[in-house]
Amino acid sequence: MGANLKFLLTGFEAFDQSTINPSAEIVKAITVDPQYATFVQPLILPVDTKSAPPALLQSVEFHQPDVILCLGEAAHRPVVSIERVALNLLDFRIPDNNGVIFQDEPIIPHGPAAYFSTIPVRQILHNLLQAGIPAELSLSAGSYLCNQILYTVLHQIAVKQSKQTAGFIHVPSLPQQVVEKNKVYPSMALETSLSAVKQIINTILNTSKTDETIFG
Repeated sequence: MGANLKFLLTGFEAFDQSTINPSAEIVKAITVDPQYATFVQPLILPVDTKSAPPALLQSVEFHQPDVILCLGEAAHRPVVSIERVALNLLDFRIPDNNGVIFQDEPIIPHGPAAYFSTIPVRQILHNLLQAGIPAELSLSAGSYLCNQILYTVLHQIAVKQSKQTAGFIHVPSLPQQVVEKNKVYPSMALETSLSAVKQIINTILNTSKTDETIFG
């Protein structure tokens, strides 16, 4: 990797009766930060199974980033989750924002069963914990849109034999979402999640592929 990398940083719009999504708030905050604004391109994706993948691929094609770092919200998770695997699977617990729901469907028919993330997941975990930010390695990005966009971009990279890298980070809900829904589940302050993503970007900038035997 290196200090001259260009990033595409993606988040999602609000969904599942929330008025806010921490991933979108992080993207907005990072791309107005002078330290990151010059090399991080923002993209807020719709929670729409049909339009999110082409929107992502069009942005990748237009901006030609070196790194595609995708963010999403994982309600009920108490820590930042560094996803390792994207599955060729659509299996929704809740509908997308257009009311569409899938069960046991492939993202890309006849595509590989899975792809590994290609960001330095273990170094990211180490650096987050060293910085005092609660974090974990997570086996897969699930089977909702978060997984769909990670699989989609990794498949595109594989088909094009590109040198781009891509990964997915899940962040917990915000405290205000817990208050809005009047339910008891974990949350994380935006400042902490934002610090985590900045640390992740810095780690990717400062980690070469030779530093890890397996990125995913």
